Amino acid sequence: MDMQEPSYEGKQDHIPSLVTPKIETFKNVYEGKIFEVHFSIPEFTAVCPKTGLPDFGIIDMIYIPKKMCIELKSLKEYILSYRNIGIFHENVVNKILEDIIHAVEPLYVKVQGDFNVRGGIKTIVTREYKS
Repeated sequence: MDMQEPSYEGKQDHIPSLVTPKIETFKNVYEGKIFEVHFSIPEFTAVCPKTGLPDFGIIDMIYIPKKMCIELKSLKEYILSYRNIGIFHENVVNKILEDIIHAVEPLYVKVQGDFNVRGGIKTIVTREYKS
C-alpha cells in the first residue's frame, strides 16, 4: 500500500478571489503629504488548512496613503473574517496586502505576518508594494 502525504496543490487556488468583508475608506485630507500609518493586530487568528486547528499570529501593516485612508472598524471586521478560513501563512499576507491595495491604492504598503510557533517552526512572512 502506497501511503503518500496528501497533496495541497490546488487547494488554496481560490484565495486570491476569496470574498472578504469590504475595507471601508475615507478621504485623505492631507493628500500630497507623505505620512505612514502603522497598524498592529496582535490577536490574528485563521485556521490551519492541514490540521483544522487555529493559527495565531501578529499582523503588522504600514501604509502611505494616497487619496484614501483605511477606516479602522471595517479593518477589524475584515481581519476577524479570517477566523473561519483555512489558509496558509503565506496566503494570509498576500491576500491582506492585495485587499489593501484594492481598497485604498496606497503609495506604499507593507504587511508582515509573525505567526506563532507550530511544530517547532516559527514563520514570518513579509510582502511590500510600492506604486
